[in-house]
Amino acid sequence: MSAAVGGAVTLACAAYGELQQAEGCRTLTKVSGTFRQGDSVTHRDRFEAVYDAYYPAIHQYAARRTSSPDDTADVISETFLTAWRRIGDVPEGERALLWLYGVARRVLANQQRGASRRAGLAERLRDELAADRPVRPVDLEYVRAAFDELPERDREVMALAHWEGLSSEQIAKVLGCTAVAARTRLHRARKRLAAALERQTSLTIAMGEA
Repeated sequence: MSAAVGGAVTLACAAYGELQQAEGCRTLTKVSGTFRQGDSVTHRDRFEAVYDAYYPAIHQYAARRTSSPDDTADVISETFLTAWRRIGDVPEGERALLWLYGVARRVLANQQRGASRRAGLAERLRDELAADRPVRPVDLEYVRAAFDELPERDREVMALAHWEGLSSEQIAKVLGCTAVAARTRLHRARKRLAAALERQTSLTIAMGEA
């Protein structure tokens, strides 16, 4: 187990009280965040499998939606702390990632309303996240400006589709709506982004000619 995983598990255990094993260990084998019949698995085994499999995706999800490494670390720690506490509710296989996205989405909403931060894990992750944050290419600033013009609902669905690469059905699970509603929201958001890009392009050309 990596040092990062060990640190997260230790912090989760401290917040939760004490490490507990799931009652009646099952006989399973670890495969990409899930298990099959084979080896015995505990509460901790299951958490570590989910953490190992989906930490990079949750890291990217949070980093793209926060303005500092501290805020990113808070979202990651809150998301996996929730996964630790509710490990029995985490679905098997790739559905676990959609479940984690849903948790991270709610954590972000709470953070934006001024929810308290988890400073312990933030300290441990700060250096790593500072080095790994996505870089914005200068020649794509007009795209960022157009994206920022969109309403929050549009930015959210566009980000899930194009940053996380989710399908309409997967987006629906994250947002808690129907697939038809997700497709409709995505279609309308793309139309509004196209219009915003056209405005930004015209503005860039006008500024270049000035």
